[in-house]
Amino acid sequence: MEEKGSGWMAFASIMLIVAGIGNFIWGITAVARHKLFINQLLFANLTFWGIVFMIAGVFLVIAGIAVLNKAPWARVFGIVWCALSIMFYFMVIWAFPAWSILVIAIDVLIIYGLAEYGHREVA
Repeated sequence: MEEKGSGWMAFASIMLIVAGIGNFIWGITAVARHKLFINQLLFANLTFWGIVFMIAGVFLVIAGIAVLNKAPWARVFGIVWCALSIMFYFMVIWAFPAWSILVIAIDVLIIYGLAEYGHREVA
């Protein structure tokens, strides 16, 4: 019999992995192709942010895999990451309204899955 909430956990895990891969690719692009992005960033240059996003991507992929293995730290990391993501996309919703609403909705679903079902033990 399937454990209650296992679909939510699989969804959260897959979304964290997909977000990690996307962030890693964005980071590589930022480092390798400066001309594709406007290089007027606050606090640092584009290479810095590219490296930050590559590191974040690696952590998201690791956390997504760990969520499937029911690691408690991965659940907390996923919830915190999605909460920060929601705050970020609320700040840029005026620039990317459709994308921001989509990401916020997915983040809310991930937080729900991790918060509601992430602490359950296998029976």
